[in-house]
Amino acid sequence: MIPGLGALTQDTLWCFSQVKGTIEIGATEADIISTVEFNHTGELLATGDKGGRVVIFQREQESKNQVHRRGEYNVYSTFQSHEPEFDYLKSLEIEEKINKIRWLPQQNAAYFLLSTNDKTVKLWKVSERDKRPEGYNLKDEEGRLRDPATITTLRVPVLRPMDLMVEATPRRVFANAHTYHINSISVNSDYETYMSADDLRINLWNFEITNQSFNIVDIKPANMEELTEVITAAEFHPHHCNTFVYSSSKGTIRLCDMRASALCDRHTKFFEEPEDPSNRSFFSEIISSISDVKFSHSGRYIMTRDYLTVKVWDLNMENRPIETYQVHDYLRSKLCSLYENDCIFDKFECVWNGSDSVIMTGSYNNFFRMFDRNTKRDVTLEASRENSKPRAILKPRKVCVGGKRRKDEISVDSLDFSKKILHTAWHPSENIIAVAATNNLYIFQDKVN
Repeated sequence: MIPGLGALTQDTLWCFSQVKGTIEIGATEADIISTVEFNHTGELLATGDKGGRVVIFQREQESKNQVHRRGEYNVYSTFQSHEPEFDYLKSLEIEEKINKIRWLPQQNAAYFLLSTNDKTVKLWKVSERDKRPEGYNLKDEEGRLRDPATITTLRVPVLRPMDLMVEATPRRVFANAHTYHINSISVNSDYETYMSADDLRINLWNFEITNQSFNIVDIKPANMEELTEVITAAEFHPHHCNTFVYSSSKGTIRLCDMRASALCDRHTKFFEEPEDPSNRSFFSEIISSISDVKFSHSGRYIMTRDYLTVKVWDLNMENRPIETYQVHDYLRSKLCSLYENDCIFDKFECVWNGSDSVIMTGSYNNFFRMFDRNTKRDVTLEASRENSKPRAILKPRKVCVGGKRRKDEISVDSLDFSKKILHTAWHPSENIIAVAATNNLYIFQDKVN
């Protein structure tokens, strides 16, 4: 257990810390946040948006005189990661939207992160500069080249202090390896390779080689009319560099071992829950599609998110999950209208806390849910500007289905399906969470007594 990461008991009170972004009314499509990710220490928090921008927030140092105030996250660097492109062969526009961001562990003073849109993965270096060289021999102070005839003395350039500048530079561009849209990237625990997954293939890359990748999974049938499922997410095991999992639109998870063969078309383990025939409906296949898969930090469990539930699987038990949590079961009666407005295809993500004891995932109406695996308690919280006073404690929300509605409950018919929490992140060692609500980033933390 990580100190300070207790269970989600009645004692854990979550309070508002910060909100970043403009009020929704003035938001454009490009401002909508499409991914959120803490780095390995939790000192940095990155978001990507539909406009192809990456914004990195850095945690401020805590002030000595205000013990209760923990460091806030402020903008550290903003850069345009991807631009809109056009595929002339297929006459297709390629969106600039950032699908995923993954941090590399820090090795030196600079930070490195991977960002991807539908087709191209980029490796970015984010570094600080607070000194600049002055006194060049061949250039004048303005940077213009001097006439060699006027140079009579040899000067040694000196480093002079300057205002701190944070620079983001693209170090590698990994392109032209995916025919379909990239849905996942995952950094391997050897920190030399990473993988990128699209609907039908998973590729393995070396960080140093941009012009070739190894295809490690290919589920494309010879005849595309025989296609029955697609890859929805993929992730490397946190400790074993040879092992990875990928999930499918049929609600199955495959665990593969790269030591077995170069092309992992045969899985090592196959996780699937048998369907209850009494629950079968027209929507069964759509809602069983897995939108996210995550290894626990320990590497013992896998968590998957489908439309209505979060499931936890033990790597040693393939026939059914060991835990199933209902995220918004009250939507079962609404599947028809959710199908008509396309909400049924929303891809919700899920995250573990640092000690794997609590899991968090999003819902509609800007609600997000937490499930305590030890006490089996759960709570629904809301990301809204109404209770965004500093250190305001979040009140648990309840959704009422039919019957009489209590004063503090919200009716299932008045939920706003345009407000959805798809992307969340949990600090690796503290109770600090980041929740993306449309174009706003909310940061909450547990109340310090």
